[in-house]
Parts: sequence; C-alpha cells; structure tokens
Amino acid sequence: MAENIHPFNMLSASEISDAVSILKQSNKDHENSSFSYISLEEPEKKLLKENTNLERIVKIVGVGQKSNGFEATISLSKREVIKEEEISNNAGPTYTLAEIFRAIELTVEDADYQKALKKRGITDLSLIQIDPWPGGGFVNKNIKKGNRALRAISFLKDSEKDNAYARPIQGLIAHVDLTENQVVEIEDHGVVKVPQAHARYDKDGQDSLRENPKEIAITQPEGVGFSVEDNSISWEGWQLRASIDPIEGLALHQVSLNDRPIFYRAGLSDMVVPYGSSDPMHWWKAVHDGTEYGFGTMTNSLTLGCDCLGEIYYLDAHKLAFDGSVETIENAICIHEEDFGVQWKHNDSTQMGYNEVRRSRRLVVSSFATIGNYDYGIFWYLYLDGTIQLEIKLTGVVGISAYHEDIHKSGQDFKISPELASPIHQHLFNVRIDWDLDGGDNQLFETNVEPLPINEVNPDGTQFQAISSHLTKESEAQRNIAPEKSRTWKIVNPNKLNKVGSPTAYKILYGNTPTLLSNPNSPPGKRAAFAKHNIWATPFQNEERSGGGRHTVMHSGEGGLEEITAKDRNISECDLVTWLTFGVTHLPRPEDWPVMPVEYCGLHLIPVGFFDQNPTINLPPNCSSKSKSNKQ
Repeated sequence: MAENIHPFNMLSASEISDAVSILKQSNKDHENSSFSYISLEEPEKKLLKENTNLERIVKIVGVGQKSNGFEATISLSKREVIKEEEISNNAGPTYTLAEIFRAIELTVEDADYQKALKKRGITDLSLIQIDPWPGGGFVNKNIKKGNRALRAISFLKDSEKDNAYARPIQGLIAHVDLTENQVVEIEDHGVVKVPQAHARYDKDGQDSLRENPKEIAITQPEGVGFSVEDNSISWEGWQLRASIDPIEGLALHQVSLNDRPIFYRAGLSDMVVPYGSSDPMHWWKAVHDGTEYGFGTMTNSLTLGCDCLGEIYYLDAHKLAFDGSVETIENAICIHEEDFGVQWKHNDSTQMGYNEVRRSRRLVVSSFATIGNYDYGIFWYLYLDGTIQLEIKLTGVVGISAYHEDIHKSGQDFKISPELASPIHQHLFNVRIDWDLDGGDNQLFETNVEPLPINEVNPDGTQFQAISSHLTKESEAQRNIAPEKSRTWKIVNPNKLNKVGSPTAYKILYGNTPTLLSNPNSPPGKRAAFAKHNIWATPFQNEERSGGGRHTVMHSGEGGLEEITAKDRNISECDLVTWLTFGVTHLPRPEDWPVMPVEYCGLHLIPVGFFDQNPTINLPPNCSSKSKSNKQ
C-alpha cells in the first residue's frame, strides 16, 4: 500500500477491494454476506496534529448469513482484521440493496398480494412498482423482535416510461420479514380506484416545451480561483477537505481560513422524515434517510452544466456494493465558484463623493443523493467575508395517495391533483460540527435580545439590549430558537482575543427551524429525539457520531442524543461538538406535482470578532468590463 496517504483522503477502489479481501480471508462466512457500506475510520484531531502518516483503518458493515448485522474493523496498513463484532438485533445496519430487491421479489411473488391486486383488476405484474420502506418504529405483530423488516407500498404503470407515482395502489401494504425471508402480512384497507391521469416529468412526456431561455454562460477566462489536490481544496485563504461518507454523504474536514482553524469536521449526523397523516399508506412513515439507507451510498453522479454551472472541478467517490464489489460514483462532488452579488457598497453623500462597491463570490462544494422518491442536495458555501453556509435543497416526488374523501382529512392531506392527495410531513436534518475554533477548546454562549422596561432612563420604551449567557452543561445546551428574542448561539475561543478585547467567535444563524411535531412518547419521538431541539452540545467523543444512534434500522431510539447527553457532562470549555437541527414542515401544494421545485433549508456560520474589521475591505474594484446595457 502507498505510504503518506492523508488520513482524510477518500478511500480508493483498490483500498475497498483490499478490505473486502482481507475480511473474507479472515472469515469465510463473509463469502455470502450482504454488505451495507465501508467507511474510513478517521483519526482524532489530537493525533492528526502530531502526525499525518497514520495507520489506514476502515470499517465494513453488513448483514451476514448468521447474524442481523456485523461490524468489522480492518487495518489496511497491516492487512489484518483488528476486530469483528455482531451488531445488536435491537439496532441494525443500513439496508442493503440486496434486501431491497428481495423485499420487492417476495412481495410480487406473494399469493395474498396477487389476490389483492386482482380485486383491483390488476393482473400484469410487470407494470407494478414496489417501494420498500423501513419497518422500524411500528413493527408488525408477526415479525419477531430483532428481525429486519420492510414495508412495501405499490404503484401501477401503464407503460415502461410512465411515472408510477401518479398511480398509487391505495391501501395495500406488504410486511416483509427479511430475516425469515417471507411476507408475514398483506394489509388491505379496501379498494380505491387507481388514478388514471398521467404525470410524466421527462421532456418527452410533455405536450410541448417552452422556448429555451437564453443561455447564461459562466466563464473564467483567467482560470478558476481555487486549487484541488486529492480532496484538499484551497480558495481565497480557505483550506478544507471534502469527502463522501457512506452515511452522512458530503462531509467537510479541517476547515480553516488564513491558517486559522474553524472546525475539524462537519456532516449530517442524521435526519428523519415523519408523516403526520392518518392515511394507512403514510401514518407509520418516519424514515431516517441517512442511517437507514445512507446519503453517501445513494449519492448521484452529477451532470455537467445542469447540477453545476460554470468552470467545474469534480471529485469521484467509490463505494462498497452489497455483493462485495466496488462501484465508482463519477462526479460525486462538484466544486466551483459563483458570483454572489454585492459584497459591500457605500455611496458617500458628502463632498468627498466616494461611490465604492465590491462584488462578492463564493466557493460551492456540493453533492446530490436520491433516497426513494426524494432528492436531496447538500451544498456548502464559503464566502469571502468568512461566512460558512450549509444549504439543503429538497426536490423529487412527494408522498402520494389516491384521493378518497372518506380517507383523507383537511389539514393533514392536501389535494395536489383531482385524483391525488399528499400528506403533511417534515424533513428534519441534524448536522454535527466538531469545532476547533482558533485551534483550542471552545465555549458555547446563547444571546437573547430583550426590551428594557419603561423607566426614567427609558421613558419611551424604545430601548432593548442583548443578553449573553454561557451554557456550561449538556442539559443547558438543549435549546430551541426564539424569533421573538432574536436568539442566536456563539462558539467562542476564550483564549484568543481580538483588538477590542473580545474572544474570537462564530455565530450560528438559522434559516427554517421547525422541530419534531410527533409526540415525544411516540415511536418517531423516541427514535428521532435529536429533532426535539434546534441545538445540542457535547464534549467530543470519537464514537458519538450520529444524532439518532449509530444504527437505526429496527431500533427504538438507542444511542441517540438523549442517551448521549444523559450524564449531563460539563461543556464549559472543551473540545466542543454542536448538533444543529433544521428543516421544513411540508404542506404539499399543486405546484409540487409531478416533481416539486426545490425547497431550501439550512444555516449560516458567521464570524463575530473573528476578524478585527471587515475582512473584505481590501477587495479591489472588480466591476465587469464584459457587462452590457441597453445604452451601449
């Protein structure tokens, strides 16, 4: 194996193949295992600061013939299995594609399922599309505790290119026990007419296309302003590494600006999509898209000029397929620059007569993953002024039912076409940020802005003030936004002061910030407890990586943030980790059909006293000479 591979370099195809070979040589039972994923065991920051030539260690996770799950830790450097452990039956690894395919096959072949289709006049099984969904949270009574399970819902095509989601087979649900390899029950809530309308979204499926908009060409004749080596990116003083984690998807590492560390690692720790309808097709849905399927394993190959526009640099990623082979995701990560309007401007009204304006730009690091009917874009933006933004772009196809007035309820189910209803639901994301602000231990502060009482020094009631408090325990840091108080949180390095004597800091500024609406005592409330609060904070522990627990398939909430923070550890000054929840509560509308326009959510990390003044004051005037107007 090659030496001096940086510990954050993404796994190569040969490393993945080697790891599988080492595992199978160590344990012949794995010749028949189904693999969920392979991940790089990243070193702790204290080790990396001392040495970058570290042992290359990976973890292979999957489902064996004799167990519901296993984890094997393998040293690529020493070519040996360090340890192998069975995963508790109470919380299994992500579903493999082999299991997905098997659930589909078992459902189609089931005699009771075929009878239910015949009741609806459906006999051509080749036109059936089956979508398996995670079976945790609400486990069928016929499935033994600890067994892996999926629920399957169905749709009907009338041709190969038809959009099956336009024609749901209402009220028909198959419960599949993957461990026992059988369908244990067919739920049938009665025949509802299959919708007849079509809803193709491909260009060939449209009656006509609007005249193409005029092309917007983004060119950089002098070349791009960033450089990439392996997965290390440099741009305008920024340094970072980007990778695809099999669970989290796009993750950033060692983010610094002008050689000053900001955070060590950031990525999606978990997410959940709970549905709020009583519809039998949806009420039980609360999928953890990352830890039950994997954002990384479902990452798309991006299309030049569509997913990203301009002068593009791509990074490929490699993943472990369920059969032990290696698959390459070409163009998994897109890196490019974007103009971002005005950075700052002032038109001086005095006799000096200055009119100064500077333009902003940002570096974009992005990826897309498709999980079931939804597509998720993960976009990280770095700005000239030190701002970091995480934006999630939600698109794809909404959850669908055949509309029936006796089934669907106002305020829970929304008609998006004459024949179709879509249920109210949420998409709640939790991003874990391991801070390293200015290279030391950090603190967490909360700021609330409050009006001052009317008194002799505030006679007209016009005054208000910001009140900042230091959060010192895990329990104190379980907080939610309060727009009426303009509540924000700051990450502070108390040992680094700026020119005005204040500690350097970064502020967390949220966009959309709903929290979990499911009852706290419900299965989704227990399984996705991380979504109860907009912020959590913990002292760093290497094994604490997932807001909902490391393994969530069939779990009841084990290992999540409520359990992690139960000891109420001290966070007054430590190697600080924040867990930030944001998302959308989606009330579907006709405009979301047949494919929903992108909906955005996310957050900003903004420097507060990290610089001594506006860090972009030295930008040169850069008005574009190639711009044109109607007066030319």
